Amino acid sequence: MSRASGKVSAVAVALLSVLLIVGIVLACLVGAVSFSPQEILQSPIFWRLRLPRVLLACVVGAVLSVCGAVYQSVFRNPLTDPYVLGVSSGASLGAVVAILLGWQAAVWGVSGAALCSALFTVGLIYRMATVNNRIHNTTLLLTGVCLTLLISAIISFLMTLHHDKMESIVFWTMGSFSSASWVDLTVVLPVALVGIVIVAVHSRELNLLAVGGDEARSMGVDVERLKVVLLVVTSLMVAFAVSVTGVIGFVGLIVPHAVRIVAGADNRRVVPYSAIIGALFVLLCDTVARTIVRPSELPVGSITSIIGAPLFLYLLLKNKQRR
Repeated sequence: MSRASGKVSAVAVALLSVLLIVGIVLACLVGAVSFSPQEILQSPIFWRLRLPRVLLACVVGAVLSVCGAVYQSVFRNPLTDPYVLGVSSGASLGAVVAILLGWQAAVWGVSGAALCSALFTVGLIYRMATVNNRIHNTTLLLTGVCLTLLISAIISFLMTLHHDKMESIVFWTMGSFSSASWVDLTVVLPVALVGIVIVAVHSRELNLLAVGGDEARSMGVDVERLKVVLLVVTSLMVAFAVSVTGVIGFVGLIVPHAVRIVAGADNRRVVPYSAIIGALFVLLCDTVARTIVRPSELPVGSITSIIGAPLFLYLLLKNKQRR
């Protein structure tokens, strides 16, 4: 990255950060109960419910987008998303079991079960895809897809047996920030910050890996170690995020891909841009989800797809016209 390009990136990050802060303030003002700027700091609803929800939406959006950028580079596939390794399906199975056991009222009952199940699933997939201390990309992806299909079938079977819990299960699997709390934020935020920093530090090596494993090795990159570090770190990030929010689709697919269309493929730009734009995108979608049919709310995963798909198609068409 040239010095001039670096300055442009720094300015872009600063402007996007200001836009994110403005978005956070505006999102805090609207909802089932709206506040004026003068009332907001005196409201218990703001401190106990609205602020942790808004901040958690930003953190989860950043996590999903950065992890999507990493997976697309590691697997050299623009259609790869953060859930491809079975994290979401593993978390969903744990959450479904917890819901059926009536753990919703327990502190971190459903979230804790989802996290443990997600981590176990990811560990199993890595173990099955590792041969002679090397992770094979194709085997890893195929193992993730197969386990995802198997777990989806198990969940469908459980839902068929328990019609009375079907609504709760479906709502969780479509993602929601309705139960967001300071506890959730304090658990997810440190993992997110550390993970994003690790990815940013390795963004140059990630560029080389995106070109090809042989090219990266010729430049002195320890490819296997890099893949293990990045995949383990991002899987942990996604597992913690999904455990508290449920499955929020489309974010990790469209945000980093759209960033690459607009800003180029250099991960030294893609990673910070994806983090901020992903936070903004999920913040916008959650604000729409909780205000469009208030006092009720929609699953945020449905909003990310409704807003994200047309925007993504528009960017693809604009990019096609440039060529």
